Amino acid sequence: MLALDPGRPRVTVGRSPASELPLTTDEEVSRLHAVLECVGTHWTIVDDGLSRNGTFVNGDRISGRRRLRHGDSIRIGGTLLTYDEFGAAIDEATMVAASTPNVRSLTETQRSVLMALCRPYKHGAAFANPASNQQIAAELFLSVDTVKTHLRALFTKFGVEDLPQNQKRVRLAERAMHSGVVNARDL
Repeated sequence: MLALDPGRPRVTVGRSPASELPLTTDEEVSRLHAVLECVGTHWTIVDDGLSRNGTFVNGDRISGRRRLRHGDSIRIGGTLLTYDEFGAAIDEATMVAASTPNVRSLTETQRSVLMALCRPYKHGAAFANPASNQQIAAELFLSVDTVKTHLRALFTKFGVEDLPQNQKRVRLAERAMHSGVVNARDL
């Protein structure tokens, strides 16, 4: 977790250990990948072609500067960050970027289960439902019990384990796609 402070209005992000937000273990991150800057009372993220693999906000690759809003998901390489605003009114708030699950924090099977869960949302289907345990098991040649075990771990990793049972699967699929852990190519 990194608390952003308007008193330090520029924060570098990159694989270099000298970065203020170092992502040294992510090989998809450039040495100097992006910059977080406070402009007035708002935080922005800037990627002016500094990175080889790009910077994504809510799944969209940015070019130049993008103003950050509460809840924005930022993907830099395989690392996911969540931008949160805490404290006072939005214009005066202290902002914090916190890590969320990333592609590397999932096992290969968990990622496969997650992609199968989200597959009904392919092509932006607005009224789709996540795949059932039986559908996932059949697609991946796993037992239903194995699928349930992996889903329980994914519920915990994505912070939806405390939701009512009938909401967990939908919220997990939403968070996985919104964060960029699962994207259109995966479906």
